[in-house]
Amino acid sequence: MDRYAVVAFATSLPGLVPIAAVLGLIALPRIRKSGARGRGLAVAALVICGCWLIAFGVAAALNLYGERRAGIGRSTVISQVEVQQCFDADLEVDTLRQVTIADCVGAHTGEAYAKVRATLTGLSTEQKSAAATQQCASAFQTFVGKPYERSELDMYYVVLEDRAVADGNVLCMVGKPGEQLAGSMRGSQR
Repeated sequence: MDRYAVVAFATSLPGLVPIAAVLGLIALPRIRKSGARGRGLAVAALVICGCWLIAFGVAAALNLYGERRAGIGRSTVISQVEVQQCFDADLEVDTLRQVTIADCVGAHTGEAYAKVRATLTGLSTEQKSAAATQQCASAFQTFVGKPYERSELDMYYVVLEDRAVADGNVLCMVGKPGEQLAGSMRGSQR
């Protein structure tokens, strides 16, 4: 039994494609010259390598590695941003409407950290702002690990609807105008 064929087969099973393919390709001419047993194992190793390559290709095509599923690079309205999503946007505009979803590991301008409940029905604009700010500031301290008043970061919010709903009607976000954030601000103490 050719040992290259055996090792090629053994390494093909867990998906060590480069090693298995090279060993399988080395084993076939060796077996042909020596007449040793193991041709079936070498061929099986190459077939299994082919299957792994097809599986990797399909996974890549379906983008199962996360970015598309997380929406990274997708432009969306701010009300569609989910908690724990990071984004790029101009935080200095009066009304933030559109953002581009970003990877929280890399540079980004903001991060949604909470959806809070605030009863805003029947309140004036100033009262709505005060209620939303109070709720987001409370969630800010829990998320960042430092009270908003002592933080170098800025807090933003978007009122999704006036009535308080179970999963929250105010989206709270953190950022710093003119500066890129790196990594999640969860527990950053900034």
